[in-house]
Amino acid sequence: MSAAEFSDKKLPVYFDNNATTATDERVLEAMLPFFRNHYGNAASSTHLFGWDAKDAVDDAREKLAALINGDPRKLIFTSGATESVNLALKGGLESLSHRGRHIITCITEHKAVLDTCKHLQGKGWEVSYLDVDKNGTIDPATVQENIRKDTVMISIMYSNNETGVIQPIQEIADITKRNKLLFFSDATQTVGKIRVDVDETGFDMIAFSAHKFYGPKGVGALYVNRKSDWTPVAQMDGGGHEGGLRSGTLNVPSIVGFGKAAELRMNEMQSDEIHIRSLRDQLESSILKLQGTVLNGHPAKRMHNVSNISFEGVEAQRLMMSLSKYMAVSSGSACTSIIQEPSHVLKAMGLDLNRAMNAIRFSLGKFNSLQEINFVTEKVRDILTELRA
Repeated sequence: MSAAEFSDKKLPVYFDNNATTATDERVLEAMLPFFRNHYGNAASSTHLFGWDAKDAVDDAREKLAALINGDPRKLIFTSGATESVNLALKGGLESLSHRGRHIITCITEHKAVLDTCKHLQGKGWEVSYLDVDKNGTIDPATVQENIRKDTVMISIMYSNNETGVIQPIQEIADITKRNKLLFFSDATQTVGKIRVDVDETGFDMIAFSAHKFYGPKGVGALYVNRKSDWTPVAQMDGGGHEGGLRSGTLNVPSIVGFGKAAELRMNEMQSDEIHIRSLRDQLESSILKLQGTVLNGHPAKRMHNVSNISFEGVEAQRLMMSLSKYMAVSSGSACTSIIQEPSHVLKAMGLDLNRAMNAIRFSLGKFNSLQEINFVTEKVRDILTELRA
């Protein structure tokens, strides 16, 4: 389909699904009764309104636990993945301070992890930041090399939000287990997109969020595999909700939506992956035929919905502004999109300044179509030619 034929369709086309996804209509339908009729507080234990709300929360917890093959009793609801990361790192490390004060993470982590680690360094913790290779991948051997006597936790994201690169999680988990350390993973860009098994992999904690897989914004979870001698220290006081780890009135409508989104992912994740991968491959095949384009990240070991591509001779900000009325794309994390500087992820991979500044992330979702792919690739080609001229 040509750009002209597509012009009467809904624009702009949305290719920024790593920033957030559209809420599935079925998720919204599941949520609405908990605004209108079943509006009780899940902590109210003396009447039907509270019982209904608690039952709905328990049901959602079961569905989310099933999505990651975990125990529903170990799932803590939060306001989103950033809060989950903070609880895991700050709360987890606070409880382990008697064992040591050293943590290992990676230089390409999301800012939620990096900024939290920076905060912890200000509190006396020592942090080792692992480097990555040119594809953005960690060598598991470097994890082992950086373990010290006072190391207590390893925090490595499952898949990168900018490049989609999937880290060797199982190998890192095995190293962590052999050394009797805690393993936390920011799995925000992974859960709901591909199979994640907390039990099989051996995670101690993982963080994820509803709005990355067609659920509502403002709700997330931290899975905590508590042990007899360890549990995170709560970072919010006041009521002892969520097993004492996260006080505050539960966001029942959003939790219901979170659970519904998880249920849909269980049923549709595999077919959606095939659909999205096909679209992503078509997008790459077309764009990488254009002169002066290059893919950033591992060519194979990455999420099926992400393409990070650099365009020689045209800064990403200029290209995105020219494309903005036709499509929504980004130059990296939504959390740092207002900062006009090269991506810390791409710099860590060894990209030169120009290539890093000229990179755009295309992140697809289940609602995208082949017609949109054809439209977008044609528009990118035309505007790229104009800007270079």
